[in-house]
Amino acid sequence: MNAALRLAAASLLFWAGGAVAQQDEAILLIAHPAFRDLEYRQTVLIAAPAPSGGHVGVILNRPTRRSLGSLFPEHEPSKKVVEPVYYGGPFSRGALVALVKADHTPGAGSVLLMHNLYLTFRANTIDHVIETTPNEARYFVGYVGWRPGELKGEIDRGLWSVLDADVEMVFRKDTESLWEELLQSTRRIRADAGADAAGGGLTRLVEP
Repeated sequence: MNAALRLAAASLLFWAGGAVAQQDEAILLIAHPAFRDLEYRQTVLIAAPAPSGGHVGVILNRPTRRSLGSLFPEHEPSKKVVEPVYYGGPFSRGALVALVKADHTPGAGSVLLMHNLYLTFRANTIDHVIETTPNEARYFVGYVGWRPGELKGEIDRGLWSVLDADVEMVFRKDTESLWEELLQSTRRIRADAGADAAGGGLTRLVEP
């Protein structure tokens, strides 16, 4: 692949560092309707703890109009990827990262988000995924990162509603209505929680 993109991907490795997050810690973040930051307006993200102590993730519902093959016309395996490249977030916009469905780590520079789901940063690992299982992954330009405690602060301020992550939802092909559907889901759950005097078991959801 493109050398500049490889260098950009290498700069991300302080997030991944070859370590892995604990299984089943990934969450879905649904942006509050009043979120003013245009980067995240009406977005759905997957996020999980990073080895750095913060969190790392990507935006799930911002497909671009570019294919991987059009970004890397000299890399023949990239032309086998069917789905478009997605915009993953404002961090390292020039770097490619990949969400990979696999029952074992795809290689160095991968963070385990949840069972059978990895976020991969290292360029040669992404190359191997493209060359061996090109459509068992989704590819993103850029990503989102949070310093230790930063995501919790954003959730406490009501910027995000939180749901458990689901692999099928993460790889859903129709993302146009994803934000609205998940927003309605969080509202229904909050309504149910309000009817429960104890309110137990739903403390992860954010009241706007």
